[in-house]
Amino acid sequence: MNEKLARAIQLIEQGQHEEGLKKVEKLEKEANDETKRTISELYYELGLVDKALSLVEPLMFAYPDHGELFAFAAECYSELGKEDEAIDMLTEIKSSDAAYVQAQLLLADLYEHQGLSEVAEQKLLEAIKNEPDNAVLQFGLGEFYLNRGEYRQSITYYKKAIYQGEMPDDLPVNPKLKLAEAYSATGEFEDAVANYKEGLEDDETPDGLFGYGFTSLQIDDYETAISVFNRLIEMDPDYTTVYTYLAKAYIAQQKLDEALQVLEEGIKKDEFNEDLYLELAKLQFSRGNDQKAVEFLEKVIALNPSNISAVKELLLYFDEEEDYEALIELLEFLDNYSEFDPLFERYRGKALFEENDIKGAVKAYDIALESLSKDEVLLEEAATVYLAAGNKTRAVTLLEDFLMLQPHRFDIEERLIELKK
Repeated sequence: MNEKLARAIQLIEQGQHEEGLKKVEKLEKEANDETKRTISELYYELGLVDKALSLVEPLMFAYPDHGELFAFAAECYSELGKEDEAIDMLTEIKSSDAAYVQAQLLLADLYEHQGLSEVAEQKLLEAIKNEPDNAVLQFGLGEFYLNRGEYRQSITYYKKAIYQGEMPDDLPVNPKLKLAEAYSATGEFEDAVANYKEGLEDDETPDGLFGYGFTSLQIDDYETAISVFNRLIEMDPDYTTVYTYLAKAYIAQQKLDEALQVLEEGIKKDEFNEDLYLELAKLQFSRGNDQKAVEFLEKVIALNPSNISAVKELLLYFDEEEDYEALIELLEFLDNYSEFDPLFERYRGKALFEENDIKGAVKAYDIALESLSKDEVLLEEAATVYLAAGNKTRAVTLLEDFLMLQPHRFDIEERLIELKK
């Protein structure tokens, strides 16, 4: 590297940015093409993408057969939000060029970002036809299919990358950890665990540890899950997702005090984490601390009225406690946020019926039945409400629907006979 440039970079690394950049800019005017290329990369790393692009563009025209220049320019355009220009640059790179594989990977990312998944897939498959043993391309296809939720396909290419190709050392993540993630997503937990163990021996990352712990939890290996999750917290206490799952592992072993402590520690790290409050609510219910549980559920709903799990937990509690006033108040609160679930209307109908609002109850059950026409509990409840509203025909129809689902409910059969007299 040019000595003057090396000195300028040293100044920048030492925090003397202004002085270092001045030296780089001065050197830029007298530098040869190779040094200009290095300076453009430096600008890119420093976030000065416009300056990087202004240097590399003339080099592209001077060296039209150097695909790596076009690929670098494409990365600059992409960073600047000019995706179409980036795609134009990458399509200029010939299949015989050493940068062709990199170009196809970049093109796939760009097309995927634009929502053109099929085109992205095509680019990757075209590239791998040219270089069927290229481990980077195989890994790229594994990533592509994993991100799309096509886990079987991703497993195929991750395995090819690991066992058939020569993997470079500068990949952003250990391929075996990604293979383990894919196996876990397909429910092949034993294979996932084996790959997590191997991958973590080489590269112990927070995501890898979380995946290993989560997979262990799925196969009821709570001891391993607890050990791995605690190791992750030691490595990265701000990885707040882990606290909920560590608590679940403790709860499965009936270690409720430990679970409570973990959840409280998690909330100290992230006071807006809905999952932590929801898990705390469930834990408090199990310990008989209903009022505390309700407070935690209300906290979740205040943070996010769209958290259906918390809403359903609270509605169920109010229903079981026959606190219909609180139930209706909660649903009216959710109405302000346009939150809807047919189950909400079932609860609303029951509560309004108990509060003697027959007309309101009928309206709610009408809505619920549009989506839950096979719900036996709903059918039986709704029949009672329609009878109270004087709609005997509708009640009979609902009870007949109920008997189709539960033909051995002779009490309902007898009730129908009476209604049809």
